[in-house]
Amino acid sequence: MKAFSWILMAVSLAAAPLPAADAPARPRRAAAKQEAAKEPPLKWRDVKEWGVEGRAFGDMERKSWFDRLPARAEGKVTNQVWRLGQDTAGMLVRFKTDAKAIWANYKLREARLAQPNLTAIGASGLDLYARDAEGKWRWVGVTKPDNQEVRQAIVSGMAPGFREYMLYLPLYNGIENLEIGVAPDAKFEAVAPRQEKPIVFYGTSITHGASASRPGMCHTAILGRRFDRHVVNLGFSGNGRMDAAVGDLLVEIDAAVYVIDCVPNMNAEAVREKCIPLVKQLRAAKPEVPILLVEDRRNTNSWVLPQRNSHHEKNHEALKECFASLQAEGIKNLHYLPGDKLLGDDGEASTDGSHPSDLGFVRQADVFESVLRPLLGAK
Repeated sequence: MKAFSWILMAVSLAAAPLPAADAPARPRRAAAKQEAAKEPPLKWRDVKEWGVEGRAFGDMERKSWFDRLPARAEGKVTNQVWRLGQDTAGMLVRFKTDAKAIWANYKLREARLAQPNLTAIGASGLDLYARDAEGKWRWVGVTKPDNQEVRQAIVSGMAPGFREYMLYLPLYNGIENLEIGVAPDAKFEAVAPRQEKPIVFYGTSITHGASASRPGMCHTAILGRRFDRHVVNLGFSGNGRMDAAVGDLLVEIDAAVYVIDCVPNMNAEAVREKCIPLVKQLRAAKPEVPILLVEDRRNTNSWVLPQRNSHHEKNHEALKECFASLQAEGIKNLHYLPGDKLLGDDGEASTDGSHPSDLGFVRQADVFESVLRPLLGAK
């Protein structure tokens, strides 16, 4: 009986709470977090006052100001493309300020903040870059959405300096409004969207931005920084299929180059059916604009999945046939990008075998850059 009492005492001691000396740690952390989140006096500016880049089709009427597609596209494109066109993938706003802290106030269209292969920061967050003293774009900070309405500091405690900033909008969510806040006495200059001809991407979930950790890590955004150029992202997750209805919209954009990267959402039969008509549609409206056809990337685990690997082989063969046929018909300024090396060859550049991780997006950007640079006349 005495031995049993000693056992009960030992169990009670093991289950006892930590000594009081350790208890304040959690309240101190909570207090520090609450203090950091306290909003200082701010002057807010609505980005609609000067506009965002990546919002194609000029001032055409839209259901929502931040939609990627004009209102008249509804009912012409598929329902899925129309819905996905309400995401703000590829959009960004530019400004200059000497503020030491930059805040954002925005409301998201959808309450769903994240997806299985995309964090809330990537799907619904804002991503801030600034030019450094040498003129290079460098990452600064992100919002971390935990609610449909987001009002928080993107960055604070910055070193003094008047800088140019570029703020990327969410990849897989839409927004209803967006304001940028800085201290009332901070200098602030709006930077209007660039009017140069953009690089226009038409593609799948990969173009859309899955699974970048934050909006600025999609390859379309990376390339925009490298070329210091306006980019339009018309990636539609699961629905990039070389549709003629989307082609009707593409030809309305005065593009520097069209990048057609739809094959991951297609099979060989669909490629043979739709590729040639889409290219001819673009070429008829834009006789001189370069068109780049991109092969299906290989899933990073396709080496051990024979059926999937065969799917890639058939897709590649179909696209090559279309390319050769178009060249034989005399279609000029048509270019081709093989897909085998888009994610590298070590299997380490994807989150789920299909969608790039940040490493995969950097690798894709490297491959795209080598092909796009001469097409853009860039040095």
